[in-house]
Amino acid sequence: MGVTTAEIDIPTDEAPAALSISAVAELTGVSAHALRYYERIGLLSVKRDHAGRRLYAPQDVQRVVFITRLRHTDMPIRDIQRYFTLVQAGPATESERLELLVRHRESVQAQLANLHTALEAIDFKIAVYGGSDRSCL
Repeated sequence: MGVTTAEIDIPTDEAPAALSISAVAELTGVSAHALRYYERIGLLSVKRDHAGRRLYAPQDVQRVVFITRLRHTDMPIRDIQRYFTLVQAGPATESERLELLVRHRESVQAQLANLHTALEAIDFKIAVYGGSDRSCL
């Protein structure tokens, strides 16, 4: 159910054992500030070295990618927190996780339908103004 490091162009067999916060930020496009926030609100639990520096394991990076994808679909932080609380609770919560994700998918599908309608309106106005080449959109 997780996102693989391959999905962010890191072959799993070549993924470093641990990455710094700046490396994860660069790799994922998520700011170091946001990564610290995710940790503070319980979405991530990152190990630290002897000096207290964060060390992100490949599965931590996978989680950051998955969180990012959920955020791109406008899933509220509280729902993402709920999802990962259920993950932490173990396999007995799979039906609840499924329900949460199915509800969110329905919301995303509704958003897509609304965006498609809006795009049609924009395309109509472009045609009104003499534009007809939709390939450049």
